[in-house]
Amino acid sequence: MHNNYYFLRQLAPALTRQLQGYRVVTCFSQEKDELVIGLTNGQAEFWLKAQLAGSQPLLSLPESFHRARQNSVDLLPDLLGRTIATVGVLPHDRVLRFLFLDGAGLWLKLFGPRPNAVFRPRPEAPAQLFQQRVTDDATLGQGPPAVAPTQEELAAHPDPVRLFPTFGDVPRHWLRDHGYEAAAQPQRLRLVHQVLALLETPAAFYVVQHEGRTRLTLLPVGDVEQTLPPDPIAALRAFVPLLLGRRAYETELRQLRQTLDKRADEATTSAAHARKRLYALEHGASYRQTADLIMANLHQIPAGAAQVEVLDFYNADQPRLIKLKATETPQRTAQNLYRKAKNQQLETRELTERADRRETEALWCLERLEELPALQDLRSLRAWRKQHGLDPATQAKAATELPFKVFEDGGFTILVGRNAQNNDLLTQRYAHKDDLWLHAKDVTGSHVVIKQRPGHAVPEAVVERAAQLAAWYSRRQNDSLCPVTVTPKKFVRKPKGAIAGQVVVERERVVLVVPANPFERV
Repeated sequence: MHNNYYFLRQLAPALTRQLQGYRVVTCFSQEKDELVIGLTNGQAEFWLKAQLAGSQPLLSLPESFHRARQNSVDLLPDLLGRTIATVGVLPHDRVLRFLFLDGAGLWLKLFGPRPNAVFRPRPEAPAQLFQQRVTDDATLGQGPPAVAPTQEELAAHPDPVRLFPTFGDVPRHWLRDHGYEAAAQPQRLRLVHQVLALLETPAAFYVVQHEGRTRLTLLPVGDVEQTLPPDPIAALRAFVPLLLGRRAYETELRQLRQTLDKRADEATTSAAHARKRLYALEHGASYRQTADLIMANLHQIPAGAAQVEVLDFYNADQPRLIKLKATETPQRTAQNLYRKAKNQQLETRELTERADRRETEALWCLERLEELPALQDLRSLRAWRKQHGLDPATQAKAATELPFKVFEDGGFTILVGRNAQNNDLLTQRYAHKDDLWLHAKDVTGSHVVIKQRPGHAVPEAVVERAAQLAAWYSRRQNDSLCPVTVTPKKFVRKPKGAIAGQVVVERERVVLVVPANPFERV
């Protein structure tokens, strides 16, 4: 209700008493949709700050204001040097009007969805608009004023509150609480006159919680948190910092809850996929079992056979059809299957670790969500968020400093390219010759670099997790296993004329990993 017509009716004469004889010395903006006006009478200063954005404009009266040295732009130069004569409000409207001694005028339109500031150097001069796209405001304050309903109109109307669109929701709520809806027309009319008297000469201002919002009202509705003296300037100065703090708290709490919910869902889904794959590996016919069946039945497999049916002694001697390659011997096929079985054991171990890690992360997120209701203010929320590594400023710091995906592991920094051109930048300009360079073998994908730490060898566990990243950010992301090239960057060169991201590796070793992002909590 701080932008309501009836509050502005209280604020305007208070500003007139305060600002008569004050001269505008500065007018600027340093944030989007912000208008700041500084005034002085030679001995004291006075500041007005209007946030003219969206459907929730806000007028504040800070006791002091320090203009930023950067990202600040001067506005309405014709306003400077003019001296205030009076401050008023347009009849039955949410528009504050500042009139100057020389006839100029400034109108602050404080209602959505398109709030604005309009300045006219002279009554007949074209309007200068703060929000220039809202061209209809060029005539603001020049049309006939709105007129209050007459006593005859009120007496004749069965629902007289409808004749007061300036009431807003708070007076209507007060009327409902006092039995307006069930009352007959004469009683309704008496209640309307009663609420009008309270709005026009309020005994106090109230900071309340009303319908889930913090409000400054002229009526005691909802849950009253503070009762303030009927000084509109002091009330606004007390209310606005409280409102902004709660808006920030509610916004950050909502974002934090969404972040934790999303991470919990992603972790739960990832763990479920890993468990499903594990089940398939554990309950399906393994490579080793197939190889054992081939070796046990070599005597009945003819040369060049494409398939053979054998009795599966792992499954109660049920018949089983095994596909073969006609171009290789059964012994060679079995040898390849035994090698795959070894890799399958590695995949099982990696899947188990991933499922355990992701289930632990999901549980951690759910525990953090249960702690949120105990954080009742912005300061405790931000301290808790920083304590648990959820501060977006901390998380974004590395990303803003480097144009790559950045991960930390055991004190080592791992950089991951984002695209072909970014891969070139990473390998050619950011990677030192002794850094470790990784890439999924024989497919397109991100370049990955483990930054060296002088005197410290890179542990194999760090190399393995970096290799998982290289596999994850490649075309082999959905493979069960992926071979990854690992080599010092000094053995990687870019041939002349090669396309973006293309390199030649002169010496390498290959590690076999399950594609994954082991840093999904980062």
